[in-house]
Amino acid sequence: MRFTVSSKDLFTRLQTISRVINSKNSISILESILFTLRGSQLELRASDNENTVTTLIDASETETDGMFAANAKTLIEALKEVPEQPITFDVNDETFMIEVKYLNGHYNFIGQDGAPFPALDEDEPYTSRLEISNKVVTNGLASTLFAIGEDEIRPIMNGIYFDVSPENLVMVSSDGHKLVRHNFMNVATNLTSSFVLPKKPANFIKGIAPKEEGVTTIEFNDKKAKIVSGIYCVTCSLIEGRYPNYNSVIPQDNPFVATVDHMAFISAVRRVLVFASESNGLISLHFENNMLTLSANDIEFSTNAEEKIMCDYNGTPISIGFSGPFMLDVLNNLKGENICVKLADPSRAGVISPDVQEENEEVLMILMPLMLND
Repeated sequence: MRFTVSSKDLFTRLQTISRVINSKNSISILESILFTLRGSQLELRASDNENTVTTLIDASETETDGMFAANAKTLIEALKEVPEQPITFDVNDETFMIEVKYLNGHYNFIGQDGAPFPALDEDEPYTSRLEISNKVVTNGLASTLFAIGEDEIRPIMNGIYFDVSPENLVMVSSDGHKLVRHNFMNVATNLTSSFVLPKKPANFIKGIAPKEEGVTTIEFNDKKAKIVSGIYCVTCSLIEGRYPNYNSVIPQDNPFVATVDHMAFISAVRRVLVFASESNGLISLHFENNMLTLSANDIEFSTNAEEKIMCDYNGTPISIGFSGPFMLDVLNNLKGENICVKLADPSRAGVISPDVQEENEEVLMILMPLMLND
């Protein structure tokens, strides 16, 4: 078995798909990349048994089709410093001795038979198909990934919920302390369906989704999904179960509305958070007369901080407490020059969103309050 490929293209693809490999594997072959040569197409595959990533690369000077597995770490480390040039693999089909030759050198190492590598079920009956733009994929995953739960009791919360209807696509995530709902009104489908994408494949897809124009295709059924984005194909297991009614936990009548400069808000929270209690990171927000006062204290260490920033607020004075780290998570994952904060009372969740939404999109985030010490 013999083939020649671009060293740069091979290294880039190996480095990308290897991110799906676990640091510890119960099956040793899962530490490897599967190479499958068919004519002038070389398929590369990596897997952790739950998630599998494949990609194709053009090959030349090929001799006989075949398959072998090679340790991912060995390959990537060996190719890292090889400059762009044609690189040739000669593989013994019986011993799986691999010789890699390039312009000014070569190296040899032992691979292994690729037959034990987890096979893809090419006949998986995907019942639904969804095509969405790359922009929707990257924006939706970027805004929801941080709020995914890690709940052993309710595993359904440990992923991103895709709520698909003929008029729109809604992506939702929640860990019980914060919730994100990102609504895309310009995604027209002929589907009424839903699924929950686990965090690991969601994070991987966010990293590979092309930034240029184009579409990502998602085929899915009750248990599995196949996602094709750019030059990569991800096959993964879905989280089974019934996702909670997310709309029921979003406050609909928070009457107190403040508009705050986004970057000033983030900076103030960061500074005040230094002096908050390490046990809960409580930060108090007080809105009154176009002024937002942030304060925090740690009684155990006799530290406290207070900072005032201008905002647009003319309602009844109101104070509310939030976890500073959670608040930073929310603010750092929103876009826009100004942030809108909607409140009702200190015991009810706050609704935080951009003051101006992107066209055909609506993103809002819910943050549960903490009890103030007053």
